[in-house]
Amino acid sequence: MMNQCIATFGGGCFWCIDAAFRRVKGVTHVASGYAGGHTDDPSYEQICTGQSGHAEVVQIIFDPQQIDFSALLAMFFALHDPTQLNRQGNDIGTQYRSVVFYHSEEQRALTQHHIEQLTPTLNAPIVTEVTAHTHFYPAEQYHQDYYTNNPNQGYCSVMIAPKLAAFAEKFAEHLNS
Repeated sequence: MMNQCIATFGGGCFWCIDAAFRRVKGVTHVASGYAGGHTDDPSYEQICTGQSGHAEVVQIIFDPQQIDFSALLAMFFALHDPTQLNRQGNDIGTQYRSVVFYHSEEQRALTQHHIEQLTPTLNAPIVTEVTAHTHFYPAEQYHQDYYTNNPNQGYCSVMIAPKLAAFAEKFAEHLNS
């Protein structure tokens, strides 16, 4: 049986983060969803109000023999701007916050170390929350693998496609062919 680990990241709209991690070698499953709030089994409509406390996140199951958590962190921080508080571009609200929900003390320590290493390279402080994972609620089915299923939708073609192209260039050695 394959050894598998879980990572949970929030970096703005989950469609982009989901699309990128689905291309990574060693990632066996990606699910868009919600975490970090106080509403049980929230709907997308509840998330959009910003009142549920949840962030849009992706939960990733990965094989650490093929890709390690540190590499996933590097990818996550490259996919969004960790210096923007409660927003990514035009997506504004706590549901779009930058957050790593760690699943172990090792993940917490690696995340803190990565932030310490990355901070001097940026022009503003990193505001990414580093919080213990408590519960993940999968998003509605139409949010899963949204980019693949809707590549010509406006947000996908204008916002996600360019991010994926840059991601593919930067992390080519880690992507499925």
